[in-house]
Amino acid sequence: MEHMPLISTSPQIHQHGSTRRLMIWVLVAMAPAALWGVYLFGGRVALILLASTASAVLSEAILNLLFKRNNTLGDLSAVVTGVLVGFNMPPGIPLFIPITASFFAIAVVKWSFGGLGANWMNPAMAGRVFVFFSWGRSMSRFTLPGTGGVDTVTGPTPLGSVKTALSTLSDGINGPMQLLDSEGLSTTYSRLFVGHMPGSVGEMSAMLIIAGGLLLVFVKVINWEIPVSFLGSFGLLMWAFDGLHYGGAMFTGDLLFQLLTGGIMLGAWFMATDLVTSPLTFKGRVIYGVGCGFITFVIRSFGNLPEGVSLAIIFMNILVPLVDRFCRPTRYGVIS
Repeated sequence: MEHMPLISTSPQIHQHGSTRRLMIWVLVAMAPAALWGVYLFGGRVALILLASTASAVLSEAILNLLFKRNNTLGDLSAVVTGVLVGFNMPPGIPLFIPITASFFAIAVVKWSFGGLGANWMNPAMAGRVFVFFSWGRSMSRFTLPGTGGVDTVTGPTPLGSVKTALSTLSDGINGPMQLLDSEGLSTTYSRLFVGHMPGSVGEMSAMLIIAGGLLLVFVKVINWEIPVSFLGSFGLLMWAFDGLHYGGAMFTGDLLFQLLTGGIMLGAWFMATDLVTSPLTFKGRVIYGVGCGFITFVIRSFGNLPEGVSLAIIFMNILVPLVDRFCRPTRYGVIS
């Protein structure tokens, strides 16, 4: 199997890779999580993914014509953006929202800065944040698994339930799993790992997301440093401090619950690793991943929102030029 080339600093050796082949691997890696979403919530998920992807592709095609650029649809980057936008949508979302998110991602974030390779933040993540703050109520209504994506049968995500219940925490509760039990929302770590819970279309199954991410690392489409430093820093901080919310001591936080809920896995493996908006050097990627983990921890622990992955990645995207500037490698041929 021919491995794909990673984005790196010079010196560089030419390989027979292409943007299209990179994007095909990403789509293959995301396919199991997409199929799991369809299995849990029915054809409604397929419709959301189709709508978001079609909107991204159509926006790309129209902008190609307007600006008289060469056809860029063949590189499949717009398809990947559309699928990732769909992954970040609740199963019962009105279809105009993922359509709007994909249009914003392509037209505003990607094309207004020059197209593929010139965008300053992850387009899909930006599209998700844009519609979240525009239609927050719809973006916060999550369908229960096994209901076919019916909008009238909704329930909070495990992470959202814990965030809400913390404000009225009773004595004797020493962690999020017990807190869910007290709210009548009992679950198990195995169900969280497999992904049988309310959530966005593509974020439920940590198992399938990790499998897809490891595939991308194996074929050298992404670097391991970003997801490992992202999840590692976030997990360490949650383990150290999350137990304090329940009256416990330091280093008593429920690490598994925090890693298996919300969009942390999807963000770490498929969003933060975007080649265009992540640093070029090993040191830079570690700093970037740690920054994403730290900001996610701060928002989850102290903010009003139950989740902070999207905002953390976007904030660190903005800082990537600064990180690259201070993590420049030694010039080739120069003895440091």
